[in-house]
This record gives sequence, structure tokens and C-alpha cells, in this order.
Amino acid sequence: MLSTALASRAEVLQSLESFIRENMDSFLKKVEDNWQPSDFLPDSRLDTDVFFQEVKLLRERAQGLSYDLLAVLIGDTITEEALPNYESWFHDLENLDRDDHRNGWGQWIRGWTAEENRHGDLLNRYLYLTGRVNMREFENSTQYLIADGFDLGTGRDPYRSFVYTSYQEAATNISHRRVGTLARKAGDAQLSKICGMIAGDEARHARVYKTFVDKIFELDPSEMMLAFEDMMRKKIVMPAHYMRELGVEMGKTFGHFTDAAQRLGVYTSQDYTDILEDLISDWKVEKVTGLNEAAEKARDYIVALPNRLRRVADRMPVPKLEYKFKWID
Repeated sequence: MLSTALASRAEVLQSLESFIRENMDSFLKKVEDNWQPSDFLPDSRLDTDVFFQEVKLLRERAQGLSYDLLAVLIGDTITEEALPNYESWFHDLENLDRDDHRNGWGQWIRGWTAEENRHGDLLNRYLYLTGRVNMREFENSTQYLIADGFDLGTGRDPYRSFVYTSYQEAATNISHRRVGTLARKAGDAQLSKICGMIAGDEARHARVYKTFVDKIFELDPSEMMLAFEDMMRKKIVMPAHYMRELGVEMGKTFGHFTDAAQRLGVYTSQDYTDILEDLISDWKVEKVTGLNEAAEKARDYIVALPNRLRRVADRMPVPKLEYKFKWID
């Protein structure tokens, strides 16, 4: 075990590398045991009549999705499709030695990317088959999100980045799971199953990132606490914040997207606070020992933050104004 007082970020992250490598089978599913997008969509190898009948049924079920629900599903898909940005961001983090193909950090980043890649593929194909989506406008937004890039406030620091991913993966789990619940109520059991499978991945990924932070708290508690505080002062900005439609200023599309999510209860300001409370509990923030004076003050800020956020959230009205997305004709 490293001396906490002397541990540098490089030493801490190197000490975690073997832990990650040894636990990879619990962090990621083997390819042969995993689901693939084709498992949930009409099989084009089937007899033509059978294939088109399955597509027809998919389209009929999709007609029951409300405008807001379809808009949120499209926004979630665009966020998933921006995967190239997330992987390149990971590879830019400092002190994660990825030169050796067998290195635990490299294995995790590649494996996580491979699992996440299935999400956008599946949702994209589903949306295409529904016949309800202007795919060119949808693709414009996807290209914008990848080309524009984003600033998540983490810099190149893994500590801050793992706080971010712990939060973001938990949020996407909530969003996909609730879209699935609403899809089932609207009569689309297949979409519900699709969203459920994706939500399961996101929940597992969130647990892994929370484990990384938990381990860092053991080895470098003060720096980890300061990183947590810094991310919460900045606020967790979802990648979709930078989403935009053709001819629309960056950020405005996201505002309309979150309005739709709030109206549906798919992801709300209360959920943001709930996730924070879960992280405080999971990481046992109030019981962390070995903190310096600055980190103790950081902990005080973090522990008091949920109540402050709830007071603000309680005063926020549910948005009523509807917006016509270019994604939906």
C-alpha cells in the first residue's frame, strides 16, 4: 500500500492498474456473452415478406411514442453516437499508462468503448426503421456534436474525470431506463427492452467508475476530495449540452431537449441531486480520514450541497413551452 501523504497521482493510478487488470472480467462482459444490436431488430436475412412484416410491426409500435418521448430518445441517441469524442478524451488523460496492450487502463478504455459503441448503433437503426425521424437532420446534429467537441471541466486529470464519469453514467442509466418505462406504457415493448439493455450497461459502467474513485479515496484522500469539490462547483455538464441542430446556436437545442426530459420526468434537477447524494453515500465521504485542511473544507461544501440544490430545484417550474425539433417531421 502506498503512503497516502506521499502518493502522487502517477503512483496512485499505477497502483490501480493491476487491480483493474485482475478484475476486468467483472467490469466488462465477454464479447461472446454480450448482446449485440442485431439481437433486437428485424433480421434482414429473413424471407423478404417476413422481414418487411417485422419492420411494419416496429413502425406501428413506434407510432405510439409521444413527440417529447421521441425527441428525448433522439437526443439520447445523438449523445451515444458522439463516442469518438469520449474515447479521445480518455486517451488524453494524464498518468494512465496505455503503451502496453495488456495494461489494465488500456484494456478498460478499449473495452468500455466497445460496449458503448453498441448503444448508438442499436438506437440509430431503431430510429431509422420507425419512419418518424428526419435522419439527415439527426445526422447533422451527430456530426456537429463530434466536430464541435466539448469541455467537461475535467482538464486532463483522471481524478476529476472519474467523478464526471461516475455521475454521467448514472445519469444515462436513469434516462435510458425511464425512456424504456415510458415506451412500454406507450405500447412499444421492444423499445422498452432495448432501453433496458442499454441502461444495464450504463449502471455497470457507473459502478466501475465509482470503484475507481473509491480506491483513490483510500490512497490519496485529500486530492480526491478536492477534485470532487471542484467538479461539483463547476457542475456536471452533460455532453449533450453542446448538441445543436442545423442553423441553431450551440446550447439552444440542449435547452429544448432538457425541457422535454423534464416534462416527461425522464431526467430532472431532482435526479441530479439524487445522484450526488448516492455518490456521497457510496464513497462514504463523511467518513474519509487523512484529509488536509483544504480537503476538510471541500468535504463540508460537498456534504451541504444536496440540500442547497433541492431548495433551488423545488422552485423550478416544469417547462410548458413545446419546441419543434428539426429531427421530427
